[in-house]
Amino acid sequence: MVVKYSDVDYWVFTDAARYITQGESPYRRATYRYTPLLAWLLTPNIHLTPVFGKLIFIICDVLAGYFIYKILTLRKTSDKTAVVCSLLWLFNPLPMTVSSRGNAESIMAMLVLGTLYAVLKKRTVMCAILLAISVHVKIYPATYALPLYFLVGSSGKSLARRPIRGHQRSIVGRTFDLFWPNAERLCLVVVAASVFVVLTGAMYYCYGWDFLQETYLYHVTRRDVRHNFSPYFYMLYLTAESSYSFVLGLLAFIPQLVLLIAVSIQYYADITFCCFVNTFLFVTFNKVCTSQYFLWYLCLLPLIVPQLKMKIADAVELTIMWFLGQGAWLLCAYYLEFEGRNTFIAIWMAGLLFFAINIYILHRIIDAKREQMSDIEGVKGQDDSSDKIS
Repeated sequence: MVVKYSDVDYWVFTDAARYITQGESPYRRATYRYTPLLAWLLTPNIHLTPVFGKLIFIICDVLAGYFIYKILTLRKTSDKTAVVCSLLWLFNPLPMTVSSRGNAESIMAMLVLGTLYAVLKKRTVMCAILLAISVHVKIYPATYALPLYFLVGSSGKSLARRPIRGHQRSIVGRTFDLFWPNAERLCLVVVAASVFVVLTGAMYYCYGWDFLQETYLYHVTRRDVRHNFSPYFYMLYLTAESSYSFVLGLLAFIPQLVLLIAVSIQYYADITFCCFVNTFLFVTFNKVCTSQYFLWYLCLLPLIVPQLKMKIADAVELTIMWFLGQGAWLLCAYYLEFEGRNTFIAIWMAGLLFFAINIYILHRIIDAKREQMSDIEGVKGQDDSSDKIS
Protein backbone atom coordinates (compact mmCIF):
# COMPACT_ATOMS: atom_id res chain seq x y z
CA MET A 1 0.00 0.00 0.00
CA VAL A 2 1.13 3.56 -0.71
CA VAL A 3 0.00 4.49 2.81
CA LYS A 4 1.31 1.87 5.25
CA TYR A 5 -1.21 0.50 7.76
CA SER A 6 0.99 0.95 10.84
CA ASP A 7 1.06 4.53 12.05
CA VAL A 8 4.37 6.35 11.59
CA ASP A 9 4.16 7.31 15.27
CA TYR A 10 4.23 3.63 16.24
CA TRP A 11 7.72 3.26 14.84
CA VAL A 12 8.69 6.48 16.59
CA PHE A 13 7.47 4.93 19.87
CA THR A 14 9.39 1.74 19.12
CA ASP A 15 12.61 3.57 18.29
CA ALA A 16 12.31 5.60 21.51
CA ALA A 17 11.77 2.36 23.46
CA ARG A 18 14.92 0.95 21.85
CA TYR A 19 16.91 3.92 23.15
CA ILE A 20 15.46 3.28 26.62
CA THR A 21 16.68 -0.34 26.53
CA GLN A 22 20.14 0.98 25.60
CA GLY A 23 20.18 3.29 28.62
CA GLU A 24 19.80 6.43 26.50
CA SER A 25 17.20 9.19 26.23
CA PRO A 26 14.07 8.48 24.14
CA TYR A 27 14.39 12.03 22.84
CA ARG A 28 17.35 10.95 20.74
CA ARG A 29 14.62 9.77 18.36
CA ALA A 30 13.60 12.74 16.23
CA THR A 31 9.87 13.64 16.48
CA TYR A 32 9.38 11.71 19.77
CA ARG A 33 7.32 14.31 21.63
CA TYR A 34 5.64 12.31 24.36
CA THR A 35 6.23 11.39 27.99
CA PRO A 36 9.08 8.91 28.57
CA LEU A 37 6.50 6.70 30.32
CA LEU A 38 5.15 5.71 26.90
CA ALA A 39 8.58 4.62 25.69
CA TRP A 40 9.11 2.67 28.93
CA LEU A 41 5.74 0.97 28.48
CA LEU A 42 6.69 -0.17 24.98
CA THR A 43 10.13 -1.64 25.79
CA PRO A 44 8.65 -5.17 25.29
CA ASN A 45 8.42 -4.13 21.60
CA ILE A 46 12.18 -4.66 21.58
CA HIS A 47 12.45 -7.75 23.81
CA LEU A 48 9.25 -9.69 23.02
CA THR A 49 7.42 -8.72 19.84
CA PRO A 50 7.04 -5.55 17.73
CA VAL A 51 3.24 -5.73 18.11
CA PHE A 52 3.26 -5.59 21.92
CA GLY A 53 2.39 -1.89 21.94
CA LYS A 54 -0.54 -2.41 19.59
CA LEU A 55 -1.90 -5.09 21.92
CA ILE A 56 -1.62 -2.67 24.86
CA PHE A 57 -3.48 0.03 22.93
CA ILE A 58 -6.25 -2.41 21.96
CA ILE A 59 -6.61 -3.55 25.59
CA CYS A 60 -6.94 0.11 26.63
CA ASP A 61 -9.67 0.47 23.99
CA VAL A 62 -11.60 -2.40 25.56
CA LEU A 63 -11.10 -0.95 29.07
CA ALA A 64 -12.45 2.37 27.78
CA GLY A 65 -15.60 0.55 26.67
CA TYR A 66 -15.85 -1.02 30.13
CA PHE A 67 -15.59 2.40 31.81
CA ILE A 68 -18.31 3.75 29.51
CA TYR A 69 -20.61 0.95 30.65
CA LYS A 70 -19.78 1.48 34.34
CA ILE A 71 -20.27 5.26 34.17
CA LEU A 72 -23.66 4.91 32.47
CA THR A 73 -24.92 2.34 34.97
CA LEU A 74 -23.67 4.60 37.77
CA ARG A 75 -25.82 7.38 36.31
CA LYS A 76 -28.93 5.15 36.52
CA THR A 77 -29.00 4.35 32.81
CA SER A 78 -30.71 1.06 32.00
CA ASP A 79 -28.40 -1.90 31.53
CA LYS A 80 -29.50 -2.38 27.91
CA THR A 81 -28.83 1.26 27.03
CA ALA A 82 -25.46 1.16 28.79
CA VAL A 83 -24.43 -1.91 26.77
CA VAL A 84 -25.54 -0.35 23.48
CA CYS A 85 -23.68 2.90 24.23
CA SER A 86 -20.48 1.07 25.18
CA LEU A 87 -20.74 -0.86 21.90
CA LEU A 88 -20.85 2.48 20.07
CA TRP A 89 -17.23 2.83 21.17
CA LEU A 90 -16.10 -0.79 21.03
CA PHE A 91 -17.39 -1.35 17.48
CA ASN A 92 -16.57 2.10 16.16
CA PRO A 93 -14.20 1.57 13.21
CA LEU A 94 -12.25 4.76 13.93
CA PRO A 95 -10.86 3.85 17.39
CA MET A 96 -10.42 0.23 16.25
CA THR A 97 -8.33 1.36 13.30
CA VAL A 98 -6.35 3.95 15.27
CA SER A 99 -5.41 1.51 18.03
CA SER A 100 -4.51 -1.38 15.71
CA ARG A 101 -2.38 0.99 13.63
CA GLY A 102 -0.37 1.72 16.76
CA ASN A 103 -1.60 5.11 17.93
CA ALA A 104 -1.62 5.63 21.72
CA GLU A 105 -4.85 7.67 21.97
CA SER A 106 -6.70 4.74 23.55
CA ILE A 107 -4.51 5.16 26.65
CA MET A 108 -5.85 8.70 26.99
CA ALA A 109 -9.43 7.49 26.50
CA MET A 110 -8.98 4.98 29.31
CA LEU A 111 -7.39 7.55 31.67
CA VAL A 112 -10.03 10.23 31.00
CA LEU A 113 -12.94 7.83 31.44
CA GLY A 114 -11.32 6.46 34.59
CA THR A 115 -11.08 10.02 35.94
CA LEU A 116 -14.79 10.63 35.31
CA TYR A 117 -15.73 7.30 36.86
CA ALA A 118 -13.72 8.15 39.98
CA VAL A 119 -15.33 11.56 40.45
CA LEU A 120 -18.83 10.12 39.99
CA LYS A 121 -17.99 7.49 42.61
CA LYS A 122 -16.93 10.42 44.85
CA ARG A 123 -13.36 9.12 45.08
CA THR A 124 -11.68 12.50 45.01
CA VAL A 125 -8.13 11.23 45.62
CA MET A 126 -8.30 8.66 42.84
CA CYS A 127 -9.87 11.26 40.53
CA ALA A 128 -7.01 13.66 41.27
CA ILE A 129 -4.36 10.99 40.67
CA LEU A 130 -5.85 9.93 37.33
CA LEU A 131 -6.30 13.56 36.26
CA ALA A 132 -2.64 14.29 37.04
CA ILE A 133 -1.45 11.24 35.10
CA SER A 134 -3.70 12.20 32.17
CA VAL A 135 -2.30 15.74 32.02
CA HIS A 136 1.23 14.39 32.36
CA VAL A 137 0.71 12.14 29.33
CA LYS A 138 -1.18 14.74 27.22
CA ILE A 139 -1.98 18.36 28.02
CA TYR A 140 -5.63 18.49 26.89
CA PRO A 141 -7.24 16.85 29.99
CA ALA A 142 -6.23 20.04 31.84
CA THR A 143 -9.47 21.42 30.34
CA TYR A 144 -11.36 19.15 32.78
CA ALA A 145 -9.68 20.61 35.86
CA LEU A 146 -12.07 23.57 36.24
CA PRO A 147 -15.40 21.66 35.94
CA LEU A 148 -14.03 18.92 38.22
CA TYR A 149 -13.04 21.58 40.76
CA PHE A 150 -16.54 23.10 40.58
CA LEU A 151 -18.22 19.71 40.93
CA VAL A 152 -16.21 18.36 43.86
CA GLY A 153 -17.76 19.50 47.11
CA SER A 154 -20.60 21.36 45.35
CA SER A 155 -24.35 21.05 45.77
CA GLY A 156 -24.63 19.54 42.30
CA LYS A 157 -26.45 22.50 40.76
CA SER A 158 -24.65 24.64 38.22
CA LEU A 159 -24.60 28.39 38.65
CA ALA A 160 -26.71 28.96 35.58
CA ARG A 161 -29.50 26.69 36.88
CA ARG A 162 -29.87 28.32 40.29
CA PRO A 163 -32.97 30.53 40.44
CA ILE A 164 -32.76 34.15 41.56
CA ARG A 165 -35.37 34.73 44.21
CA GLY A 166 -36.04 37.65 46.53
CA HIS A 167 -32.92 38.79 48.32
CA GLN A 168 -30.81 35.88 47.13
CA ARG A 169 -27.13 36.69 46.75
CA SER A 170 -25.98 38.44 43.59
CA ILE A 171 -24.46 36.62 40.64
CA VAL A 172 -21.04 37.89 41.77
CA GLY A 173 -21.52 36.39 45.21
CA ARG A 174 -22.64 33.06 43.81
CA THR A 175 -19.72 33.02 41.39
CA PHE A 176 -17.43 33.64 44.35
CA ASP A 177 -18.97 30.60 46.06
CA LEU A 178 -18.31 28.55 42.94
CA PHE A 179 -14.58 29.27 43.08
CA TRP A 180 -14.27 29.23 46.87
CA PRO A 181 -12.14 26.27 48.05
CA ASN A 182 -13.46 23.69 50.49
CA ALA A 183 -11.94 20.51 51.87
CA GLU A 184 -12.86 18.37 48.84
CA ARG A 185 -11.64 20.94 46.36
CA LEU A 186 -8.39 21.48 48.22
CA CYS A 187 -7.86 17.72 48.26
CA LEU A 188 -8.38 17.56 44.50
CA VAL A 189 -5.97 20.42 43.82
CA VAL A 190 -3.26 19.33 46.26
CA VAL A 191 -3.25 15.67 45.23
CA ALA A 192 -3.43 16.39 41.49
CA ALA A 193 -0.71 19.04 41.68
CA SER A 194 1.52 16.82 43.84
CA VAL A 195 1.25 13.80 41.54
CA PHE A 196 1.84 15.93 38.45
CA VAL A 197 4.87 17.65 39.99
CA VAL A 198 6.36 14.34 41.16
CA LEU A 199 5.90 12.70 37.75
CA THR A 200 7.13 15.71 35.81
CA GLY A 201 10.00 16.30 38.23
CA ALA A 202 11.12 12.67 37.97
CA MET A 203 11.08 12.81 34.18
CA TYR A 204 12.94 16.12 34.22
CA TYR A 205 15.55 14.63 36.55
CA CYS A 206 16.07 11.73 34.13
CA TYR A 207 15.95 13.58 30.80
CA GLY A 208 16.38 17.28 31.54
CA TRP A 209 15.25 20.11 29.29
CA ASP A 210 14.61 17.80 26.34
CA PHE A 211 11.69 16.30 28.27
CA LEU A 212 10.01 19.67 28.96
CA GLN A 213 10.61 20.97 25.45
CA GLU A 214 9.38 17.92 23.55
CA THR A 215 6.56 16.83 25.85
CA TYR A 216 4.97 20.18 26.74
CA LEU A 217 6.52 23.36 25.31
CA TYR A 218 6.56 22.04 21.74
CA HIS A 219 2.78 21.54 21.79
CA VAL A 220 2.17 25.06 23.13
CA THR A 221 4.22 26.69 20.38
CA ARG A 222 3.50 24.11 17.67
CA ARG A 223 2.53 25.38 14.22
CA ASP A 224 1.62 22.58 11.81
CA VAL A 225 1.39 24.34 8.45
CA ARG A 226 0.90 21.40 6.11
CA HIS A 227 -1.94 19.08 6.94
CA ASN A 228 -4.45 19.74 9.66
CA PHE A 229 -8.14 20.58 9.98
CA SER A 230 -7.63 23.79 11.98
CA PRO A 231 -9.28 27.01 10.70
CA TYR A 232 -6.00 28.75 11.60
CA PHE A 233 -4.04 26.51 9.20
CA TYR A 234 -3.62 28.92 6.27
CA MET A 235 -2.93 31.96 8.46
CA LEU A 236 -0.16 30.12 10.32
CA TYR A 237 1.18 28.78 7.02
CA LEU A 238 1.45 32.26 5.49
CA THR A 239 3.01 33.76 8.63
CA ALA A 240 5.33 30.86 9.45
CA GLU A 241 8.49 32.88 8.83
CA SER A 242 7.24 36.22 10.18
CA SER A 243 8.38 37.78 13.46
CA TYR A 244 4.86 37.78 14.91
CA SER A 245 4.04 34.13 14.07
CA PHE A 246 4.67 33.03 17.66
CA VAL A 247 2.32 35.71 19.04
CA LEU A 248 -0.44 34.71 16.60
CA GLY A 249 -0.09 31.11 17.76
CA LEU A 250 -0.57 32.16 21.38
CA LEU A 251 -3.54 34.42 20.55
CA ALA A 252 -5.27 31.40 19.01
CA PHE A 253 -5.70 30.03 22.54
CA ILE A 254 -7.92 32.96 23.64
CA PRO A 255 -11.21 31.73 22.03
CA GLN A 256 -10.57 28.29 23.53
CA LEU A 257 -9.97 29.73 27.00
CA VAL A 258 -13.10 31.91 26.99
CA LEU A 259 -15.34 29.09 25.75
CA LEU A 260 -13.91 26.52 28.17
CA ILE A 261 -14.51 28.76 31.18
CA ALA A 262 -18.07 29.58 30.06
CA VAL A 263 -18.98 25.93 29.43
CA SER A 264 -17.41 24.82 32.72
CA ILE A 265 -19.57 27.27 34.67
CA GLN A 266 -22.71 26.42 32.71
CA TYR A 267 -22.56 22.62 32.71
CA TYR A 268 -20.19 21.40 35.44
CA ALA A 269 -23.04 19.78 37.37
CA ASP A 270 -23.38 17.30 34.49
CA ILE A 271 -19.68 16.47 34.35
CA THR A 272 -19.79 14.00 31.45
CA PHE A 273 -21.66 16.42 29.19
CA CYS A 274 -19.43 19.29 30.29
CA CYS A 275 -16.24 17.37 29.52
CA PHE A 276 -17.60 16.31 26.13
CA VAL A 277 -18.44 19.90 25.14
CA ASN A 278 -15.11 21.18 26.49
CA THR A 279 -13.18 18.59 24.51
CA PHE A 280 -15.22 19.18 21.36
CA LEU A 281 -14.57 22.92 21.59
CA PHE A 282 -10.90 22.45 22.41
CA VAL A 283 -10.35 20.25 19.35
CA THR A 284 -12.48 22.34 16.99
CA PHE A 285 -10.85 25.67 17.95
CA ASN A 286 -7.32 24.30 18.32
CA LYS A 287 -4.58 25.77 16.14
CA VAL A 288 -3.55 22.23 15.21
CA CYS A 289 -6.19 19.57 14.59
CA THR A 290 -5.58 16.09 13.16
CA SER A 291 -7.81 13.01 12.89
CA GLN A 292 -6.50 11.37 16.06
CA TYR A 293 -7.74 14.37 18.09
CA PHE A 294 -11.33 13.37 17.28
CA LEU A 295 -10.92 10.35 19.55
CA TRP A 296 -10.57 12.74 22.48
CA TYR A 297 -14.28 13.56 22.32
CA LEU A 298 -15.57 10.42 20.58
CA CYS A 299 -14.76 8.37 23.69
CA LEU A 300 -17.07 10.72 25.66
CA LEU A 301 -19.88 10.72 23.08
CA PRO A 302 -21.45 7.41 24.25
CA LEU A 303 -21.77 8.91 27.75
CA ILE A 304 -24.08 11.70 26.58
CA VAL A 305 -26.16 9.81 24.01
CA PRO A 306 -28.82 8.79 26.59
CA GLN A 307 -29.07 12.46 27.67
CA LEU A 308 -30.00 13.80 24.25
CA LYS A 309 -33.52 14.20 22.95
CA MET A 310 -32.73 13.62 19.30
CA LYS A 311 -34.34 11.52 16.58
CA ILE A 312 -32.26 8.75 15.02
CA ALA A 313 -32.70 10.38 11.60
CA ASP A 314 -31.23 13.64 12.95
CA ALA A 315 -28.30 11.76 14.51
CA VAL A 316 -27.63 10.01 11.20
CA GLU A 317 -27.81 13.34 9.35
CA LEU A 318 -25.21 14.92 11.68
CA THR A 319 -22.95 11.87 11.40
CA ILE A 320 -23.07 11.99 7.59
CA MET A 321 -22.28 15.71 7.65
CA TRP A 322 -19.29 15.09 9.93
CA PHE A 323 -17.86 12.37 7.68
CA LEU A 324 -18.49 14.37 4.48
CA GLY A 325 -16.68 17.35 5.99
CA GLN A 326 -13.69 15.14 6.77
CA GLY A 327 -13.84 13.55 3.33
CA ALA A 328 -13.70 16.91 1.56
CA TRP A 329 -10.61 17.90 3.54
CA LEU A 330 -8.90 14.51 3.12
CA LEU A 331 -9.38 14.63 -0.66
CA CYS A 332 -7.62 18.01 -0.87
CA ALA A 333 -4.89 16.80 1.50
CA TYR A 334 -4.35 13.67 -0.62
CA TYR A 335 -3.66 15.74 -3.74
CA LEU A 336 -1.15 17.81 -1.75
CA GLU A 337 0.66 14.94 -0.04
CA PHE A 338 0.64 12.26 -2.74
CA GLU A 339 0.09 14.10 -6.02
CA GLY A 340 2.25 17.11 -5.20
CA ARG A 341 -0.39 19.64 -6.24
CA ASN A 342 -0.71 23.07 -4.67
CA THR A 343 -4.04 22.66 -2.86
CA PHE A 344 -3.32 24.82 0.20
CA ILE A 345 -6.26 27.18 -0.38
CA ALA A 346 -8.59 24.23 -1.06
CA ILE A 347 -7.40 22.56 2.17
CA TRP A 348 -8.05 25.76 4.09
CA MET A 349 -11.54 26.17 2.59
CA ALA A 350 -12.33 22.53 3.38
CA GLY A 351 -11.07 23.13 6.92
CA LEU A 352 -13.39 26.13 7.30
CA LEU A 353 -16.29 24.03 6.03
CA PHE A 354 -15.46 21.28 8.53
CA PHE A 355 -15.20 23.91 11.29
CA ALA A 356 -18.68 25.22 10.43
CA ILE A 357 -20.08 21.67 10.38
CA ASN A 358 -18.62 20.98 13.82
CA ILE A 359 -20.10 24.19 15.27
CA TYR A 360 -23.50 23.28 13.81
CA ILE A 361 -23.27 19.75 15.25
CA LEU A 362 -22.38 21.06 18.70
CA HIS A 363 -25.26 23.55 18.51
CA ARG A 364 -27.67 20.69 17.74
CA ILE A 365 -26.25 18.55 20.56
CA ILE A 366 -26.64 21.36 23.13
CA ASP A 367 -30.20 22.00 21.91
CA ALA A 368 -31.00 18.28 22.27
CA LYS A 369 -29.58 18.34 25.79
CA ARG A 370 -31.66 21.38 26.74
CA GLU A 371 -34.83 19.76 25.42
CA GLN A 372 -34.14 16.67 27.48
CA MET A 373 -33.51 18.80 30.60
CA SER A 374 -36.75 20.73 29.98
CA ASP A 375 -38.71 17.49 29.77
CA ILE A 376 -37.19 16.24 33.04
CA GLU A 377 -37.92 19.53 34.84
CA GLY A 378 -41.47 19.46 33.46
CA VAL A 379 -42.05 15.96 34.85
CA LYS A 380 -40.59 17.00 38.22
CA GLY A 381 -42.86 20.05 38.27
CA GLN A 382 -45.92 17.87 37.66
CA ASP A 383 -44.82 15.48 40.42
CA ASP A 384 -44.36 18.39 42.84
CA SER A 385 -47.80 19.72 41.98
CA SER A 386 -49.34 16.28 42.54
CA ASP A 387 -47.62 16.00 45.93
CA LYS A 388 -48.96 19.42 46.98
CA ILE A 389 -52.51 18.49 45.95
CA SER A 390 -52.21 15.22 47.86
